Amino acid sequence: MTVVWINGAFGAGKTTTARELIELIPNSTLFDPEVIGGALAHLLPPKRLAEVGDYQDLPIWRRLVIDTAAAMLTELGGTLVVPMTLLRQDYRDEIFGGLAARRIPVRHVLLAPAETILRERIAGREVPAEMPDAELRIRQWSYDHIEPYKAALASWLTADAYPVDTGAMSPYDAAVRIAETVRSGAVPVCDIVQTPEPTAETVAAGVLLFDEEDRVLLVDPTYKAGWEFPGGVVEPGEAPARAGMREVAEETGIRLAEVPALLVVDWEPPAPPGFGGLRLLFDGGRLAAEDAGRLLLPGPELREWRFASEVEAAELLPPVRYARLRQALRARERGKAAYLEAGVPVG
Repeated sequence: MTVVWINGAFGAGKTTTARELIELIPNSTLFDPEVIGGALAHLLPPKRLAEVGDYQDLPIWRRLVIDTAAAMLTELGGTLVVPMTLLRQDYRDEIFGGLAARRIPVRHVLLAPAETILRERIAGREVPAEMPDAELRIRQWSYDHIEPYKAALASWLTADAYPVDTGAMSPYDAAVRIAETVRSGAVPVCDIVQTPEPTAETVAAGVLLFDEEDRVLLVDPTYKAGWEFPGGVVEPGEAPARAGMREVAEETGIRLAEVPALLVVDWEPPAPPGFGGLRLLFDGGRLAAEDAGRLLLPGPELREWRFASEVEAAELLPPVRYARLRQALRARERGKAAYLEAGVPVG
């Protein structure tokens, strides 16, 4: 089972190319995530829909795309061809990481005609005559997304996806090119760590590492949205502090000489589809400047790292992790570990 994800700006020809592609790849099926957005228009209250400018900004949309793709492959097997624009790297991480967690490899293809050709195609695109605001809702929407597409190209998209210049190609020719490159292995499986989703409560150990200015080390995982602390799930039979040390070494190349001291025990309540569990934070101490300069990001697991002040961390961390960090920093100042429930001190 595999996914061929066809990315590109609005007007790049993703859907027409995908329809041609399923005729060329044996045992392949088309899955257009647009149908998820259409379903949510009937499932969610209008007030919730009005809060976002794009269905992709809804966590439920991203979750349903993952779950639907996995369910279709379980039912049908083979290859799932998915034509969908993904311009935000965190959304790519969440969706591709969710598929990887289900042991579903993703081959990421980018249709990349020149901007002038994109604009010509958008201008010539037919819009439904029965829609009085079709010009604004469809054509202008496509124009408005050219700049975000160019920003994604400049920052991450071309490094992540296999580009195909379709400016002089018909959808059939583009499909032939993609089928050939997928078959030959020229389009590699996305280099993203596979982290199976938990089936029960878990214990996770994070380690706070500080620079000489007492800023805390944060890392940006490729397989899920949001910044995080170095660390991970404690394996069966493993001591939590040792698990944190192991994860630090695997993720950053830093090997801690001493077992870190406990700062926080936080009980994370279950929030479907998550199971929650215990989240521990340990004090890994202050890194010397030469150690900080040797930080590594081995393999596909982490994209970036940075040292952040408490104020800066508030902009980077999801609220529950930031609440955990704040309490850990206070515990570090007091020299006494804290017990939390959902990020709130108890007792």
